[in-house]
Amino acid sequence: MPGMSLQGTDAHRNADGTLPALVARAVAAARAHGFPYSCRPEQGRLLRLLAGGAPRGIAETGTGCGVGLAWLASGAPPGTRLVSVERDAERVRVARQVFRDHPEVGILHGDWRRVEEHGPYDLLVLDGGGQAKGDGTADPVRLLTPGGTLVVDDFTPATTWPPLFGGVPDRPRLHWLEHPALRTTELRLAPDLAVIVGTRLPG
Repeated sequence: MPGMSLQGTDAHRNADGTLPALVARAVAAARAHGFPYSCRPEQGRLLRLLAGGAPRGIAETGTGCGVGLAWLASGAPPGTRLVSVERDAERVRVARQVFRDHPEVGILHGDWRRVEEHGPYDLLVLDGGGQAKGDGTADPVRLLTPGGTLVVDDFTPATTWPPLFGGVPDRPRLHWLEHPALRTTELRLAPDLAVIVGTRLPG
């Protein structure tokens, strides 16, 4: 899911009255399922905004119970196709129930690499808590349309350059910040939360 944020499901409690209806439905499903790691509202609002610039296709890895996907779907233009991949079969079932009335949303069961089956995308959201952050194998040239947007979430904001993790250079973060096919920056969404946002360069 966008942002396997610690206690991200509970973070929506303070925003319950202002959530888009589909997001509220996904949050309720995550609570009922006992799933605490949904994306935080700060991430969700950014995803909703970025989805508005994705007229054809959006993909994410790590569906969870569909909270991040609901933020994306609530901001996507009519006709945009959304694809999400989740490894846990029960969470796939829960999320599919959340989106049962949204034929434009497809939720796949399997490894995150299954997003490659339906690309390229205008917007790709990689779960920072999963493999896509750690091994750098997601190829933005294959997965993004020229000018498309990449989001890698769930970073602690950097306070040094180069950014450090555990006292050594943070290679996953540097992979995206210095990727030759992307123009990339880090955005701080909260004192303890940052995301990397990049645009695929033409060519």
